[in-house]
Amino acid sequence: MHLEQFNAAGRAEALDFLRPCLDIQRWIDELADARPYASPEALLAAGRNAANPFTPAEIDAALAHHPRIGERARGDSAEAKLSQSEQAGLGVADAAVAQALAEGNRTYEEKFGQVFLIRAAGRSREEILAALNTRLAHTPEQEQSIIDQQLREIAVLRLEGLLSK
Repeated sequence: MHLEQFNAAGRAEALDFLRPCLDIQRWIDELADARPYASPEALLAAGRNAANPFTPAEIDAALAHHPRIGERARGDSAEAKLSQSEQAGLGVADAAVAQALAEGNRTYEEKFGQVFLIRAAGRSREEILAALNTRLAHTPEQEQSIIDQQLREIAVLRLEGLLSK
């Protein structure tokens, strides 16, 4: 959907268009209700700042849609397809990195009670592993802020991709 179509779409259609980017209703509502946007850049900027900050409950709900790094998203929903495409860009991991990511994911989930989330696009598996190891030293409060930022980065990348189709 191009920006002109998004601006002209009915509210329900606009909500459906935004949901695969980030399934946080407050974020979706803010973007849909702020139409029309003058440019794609204006919409992307709004996506970076809408519903700021996310609540812990919103983050928990959004994380339920994200697979572990290195694992394939299940299903054929628009969101699953976007996730599969993002993680496909990571390429094939060597066995040591794959094992370290799996162990790091488990350790992270034990410590924080949620999946490790990072914008995979544009990062190598080694970079993701380094970030994971760094973030394991964080407090839960520090992680909430980082996850908020990562959700926004993922959402804006997805929105940008959907606008260019």
